[in-house]
Amino acid sequence: MDPVAPNVLEALARASTATITTQLFQRGFRNTFLNGVRPLNPEACRFVGEAVTLRSIPAREDLDVVSAFADPNHPQRNAIESVGPGQVLVMDCRGDLRAANGGGILTTRAMTRGAAAIVSDGAFRDSPEIARMSFPVFAAGASATISLAVHHAVDINVPVGCAGVAVFPGDILVGDEEGVVVIPRHLAAEIAEPAAEQEAFEAFILKKIEGGAPLPGTYPANDATRAEYETYKTEQMTSEREAYRFEQ
Repeated sequence: MDPVAPNVLEALARASTATITTQLFQRGFRNTFLNGVRPLNPEACRFVGEAVTLRSIPAREDLDVVSAFADPNHPQRNAIESVGPGQVLVMDCRGDLRAANGGGILTTRAMTRGAAAIVSDGAFRDSPEIARMSFPVFAAGASATISLAVHHAVDINVPVGCAGVAVFPGDILVGDEEGVVVIPRHLAAEIAEPAAEQEAFEAFILKKIEGGAPLPGTYPANDATRAEYETYKTEQMTSEREAYRFEQ
């Protein structure tokens, strides 16, 4: 896969998950937000990165024993050792919250490897400790029970379903305080700048609404409001250029 350009990732980082879902909806994609998956630490939850996936099936008693983790090729351990800088480990746990899919040690290892985030539709153990980490971890719940009781990790970097959303290896995920959205990789560059522009435009609209403007003609915007925004944007750009020149 060709790398995603840094300016694309930077533009996506300026957009909220709500804005990105709108951009995807306008292109016919209706199922892109991981409903029920929330940040364990809302103070450290914003990220952009490409997906590395881990798929699990229901556990089986003769295979899922504690000694299974001694195998360095165990898929769960292998996934943690595979995720790298700027990547997001996406865990497909079938939405089953009866046992954890990881804990504090695995999370710390992913963080030290430079991962952008971990996202799961399952549960985490050591969740209070993880919630104090400056690392984005999103999950559907918490459970103290060891993963082997419920989950049998089988595949790395295959298409998975996470919270009912298809995630393919290399897809781009964006997370914020509201949750996580999945962007098909081939659409990332197409929606990045429109999403950042929509974010800026809606911030302008919000200021007008806060100032007492009515919804009609403001949201959605009519031609007059859009013209006002263009003037505002030009003034902002001029102000920023002047500030930059002054600092130089």
